[in-house]
Amino acid sequence: MSIKDEKSLVKETLRDVVSKMVVAARTAPKARGTDTFEIRVAEGESIRKLAERMVEIADEYDVPFFKRDAANILDSSFVFLIGTTIRAIGLKKCSMCGFSGCEEKKRHPDVPCVFNTGDLGIAMGSAAAVCMDHRVDNRIMYTVGQAAMELGFFETDVRIAHGIPVSATSKNPFFDR
Repeated sequence: MSIKDEKSLVKETLRDVVSKMVVAARTAPKARGTDTFEIRVAEGESIRKLAERMVEIADEYDVPFFKRDAANILDSSFVFLIGTTIRAIGLKKCSMCGFSGCEEKKRHPDVPCVFNTGDLGIAMGSAAAVCMDHRVDNRIMYTVGQAAMELGFFETDVRIAHGIPVSATSKNPFFDR
């Protein structure tokens, strides 16, 4: 007879859910099929490093909610990370970024293409929906993305990023904030 303890089962389940989040974000619809994403998953020591950097940012910029979010991710088994590079997608008619079109926008590489950010939002929603489908607590946090970019967690030139910590405990650590 074999008996598994709850902690190991929860950890296995959360690993599976995070893997499904990666797939959901990767397959989310993208404007013109243009993929500008990089997706990573942090656990263990990487989560601790993220939290430490978030605390430093809180102190450096006087933004206390970074500390609150740092404490939240320390209660997480995994942190889903997703970011986008900035790339005009080459539409003939748009100008929603504030420039006359993609050619003019390309001369301003630090200004996001509205579709990069919109696609990122759709992908994050798809990933968070996976958590909902599996009754896993989560919260989309831009604070985590800021720390991940500063720590070089992404391999590409990600310029906008978010993190989604996941947890399965008796009390949702992301609720009473």
